[in-house]
Amino acid sequence: MTLPDAPSNPAGTDRTFQVDLRGLVDLLSHHLYSSPRVYLRELLQNAVDALTARHSLEPAAPAGSFGIRLYADGSVVRVEDDGVGLTEADVHAFLATIGRSSKRAEQVAEQRGDFIGQFGIGLLSCFLVADEIHVVSRSARTPDAPAVEWRGRGDGSYTVRTLRASARPRPGTTVTLTPRADAGEWTRPAQVWALAGHFGSLLRHPVTFDDGTGGTGVAVNPEPAPWARTYPTPGARSRALAAYGEEVLGFTPLDTIELDLPAVGLKGIACVLPQAVPAGRRHGHRVHVKGMLLSEQADEILPEWAFFVRCVVDAESLRPTASRESLYEDDTLAAVRDALAEGLRAWIARAAASDPDLLARFLHAHHLAVKSLAVHDDEILRMLLPWLPFETTDGHTTLDEFARTHRTVLVTSSVEEFRQVAAIASAAGLGVVNGGYTYDRELVHRLPEIRPQTSVADLDPATLTAHLDPVDRETELAAAAYLARAREALAVFDCDVALRTFQPASAPALLVDSREARHERTRSQLAREQEGGLWGDILGALRQEAPRAQLILNQLNPLVRTAVAIDEPELARTSAEALYGQAALLSRRPLRPAESSLINRSFLDLLAHALRKDN
Repeated sequence: MTLPDAPSNPAGTDRTFQVDLRGLVDLLSHHLYSSPRVYLRELLQNAVDALTARHSLEPAAPAGSFGIRLYADGSVVRVEDDGVGLTEADVHAFLATIGRSSKRAEQVAEQRGDFIGQFGIGLLSCFLVADEIHVVSRSARTPDAPAVEWRGRGDGSYTVRTLRASARPRPGTTVTLTPRADAGEWTRPAQVWALAGHFGSLLRHPVTFDDGTGGTGVAVNPEPAPWARTYPTPGARSRALAAYGEEVLGFTPLDTIELDLPAVGLKGIACVLPQAVPAGRRHGHRVHVKGMLLSEQADEILPEWAFFVRCVVDAESLRPTASRESLYEDDTLAAVRDALAEGLRAWIARAAASDPDLLARFLHAHHLAVKSLAVHDDEILRMLLPWLPFETTDGHTTLDEFARTHRTVLVTSSVEEFRQVAAIASAAGLGVVNGGYTYDRELVHRLPEIRPQTSVADLDPATLTAHLDPVDRETELAAAAYLARAREALAVFDCDVALRTFQPASAPALLVDSREARHERTRSQLAREQEGGLWGDILGALRQEAPRAQLILNQLNPLVRTAVAIDEPELARTSAEALYGQAALLSRRPLRPAESSLINRSFLDLLAHALRKDN
């Protein structure tokens, strides 16, 4: 087969990318922006950046002399600003070139950090609600330049023409949209007013709204942010911040923490949630950048352990992503996160030192969050560990109260083990803490760092059984036959049986076992079943000597005294199985299928025996 000759242009030909604007708008609407409503935010953002540039050009201009005016009457949406404006060359360079932002222009490059938008795609969001964007602008940099009109269309075409000076007497820009029929949800006057307040309530430039009914424009942001206002007293300031937090976040905060990081121009509040939240659940925070609402779900502003607060902040130096709906992860954001975390720690320290009532209410709702912090923060550990609540054999109490009663604190490795031993250990005078919950066991073991006079040890079966009194020799011999039958009946569960005396006398039996021991016995069983195979060899190599479970019968219990005197072998076996099943149920651990079957069988056998005896 003969191949065709290669092209005669080995160097290739330079070509220009072609952009399908409709496809790009569809990409933005479905993958970059969360909702068509962002069109108004982008228009506001462009207006704010234009005003920032105007103030840079005319720094002596009085504050508030330049502003933004919104108009929506159902047929058009218009945004007008007194900003720096555009020349005809600017229009061609920036409005008609996707990805090139006027904020990158050399003449304002040194002020780029002052601008919200820097990606050159914001105006495209208007195509989410309209097929045409109409812009009229006049530059403040070139006072003699005429006004310029630009019309951009969704098919990628645009027209530019110059206008008479009367078309735009003063510098600035007016953007007008004629909404599509399917965009009414986002462009009707009430919605435009709501969106303006949502995104622009904290903007530093005056913003007004006119719905075309003949009235004067209504201020969208009539007051500065609450933390930027002056108050007659500290109490008035605290109440105002709490009221603002309740208004925007929707709950009455347990307390309000004022945030102030001058290095990055961040101010705001953190509102402590009044109720507990699941561990690790991260709440979204309201983050404004230079007054413009960036996101209501910015969980990256705080560390994961700080899930007991929700924040409202306004920052100067945080970088938004291209969609301006989240924050760019960089060194500045990491430093802000660390600084805000330190502020939360300082608030906890102040509450611990000066407001015990607030601290108690905080710990009642958020002890798990504090425990997660104390694991990694020695300062919080020293400050709050004695005051944190734990489940113990003395009930739910603080470690401080518990350690006053028990010089030696025992801690279980699981909730299941605590359930098994709690009643018996309490009656024996042992102080046991449930270490099965997240962080608890690790924290209890650090108690001696705070209280050196207190010792902490893990609770194991030997520790518990050592506090159970043995029965006398005669009682042991009399029960020997029954104990042998019970061990035989329970051998399938790798369970030994012993007779002891312990309180409370109402407890007939105690099942002493651990999750680790059960897992080891399961591995051993699998190794035996698959002996000689690959998995059998692997499990055999991992196998350790597994401790057996222990069913400890209580000689002080009337039912047990009756049971150990049973002579009939089958009835003795059935009663032992029933006592094992009852003890397993009291441990509150998941039952294995064989145990569930044993409980059902022993109940039915005992019922049948009772019926035969009555007949």
